[in-house]
Amino acid sequence: MTIGVISDTHGLLRPEALAALAGVQHILHAGDVGHPKILDALREIAPVTAIRGNIDEHGPCGELPPMEVVTLGGAIFYMLHDGSTLDLDPAAAGFAAVISGHSHRPRIDWRKRVLFFNPGSAGPRRFDLPVTAGRIEVEDGRLEASILALL
Repeated sequence: MTIGVISDTHGLLRPEALAALAGVQHILHAGDVGHPKILDALREIAPVTAIRGNIDEHGPCGELPPMEVVTLGGAIFYMLHDGSTLDLDPAAAGFAAVISGHSHRPRIDWRKRVLFFNPGSAGPRRFDLPVTAGRIEVEDGRLEASILALL
């Protein structure tokens, strides 16, 4: 199963992001959506699981959950916007991956056989950080993550 991962769109869904996510079976949006039209456009590609970020305070995006647990391809994903606020042991909880955003910095890290994945920011460029999204391949319980440069 191929999962697209995107975060920090801040109301901007670039054509490059749509192209990068084409063909995935599910999309995870790790918050700071910015506008519900982003989720509508992503749903045209695949089903979407989204959480709210710190800018998603009001309107429809404010109704998104602050965290989510979703099982995809037999792997359990824990989603929260700001990974620094993680207050549980993902390995003990049985999670295969922790998906976050917020920092705008793409990251792939493994700790105690748990994937910590931040796809970076796919929205407006911030400082000198790259504009990115990500993909996770799930096969036979194994995860393989990649960061995709959008610009």
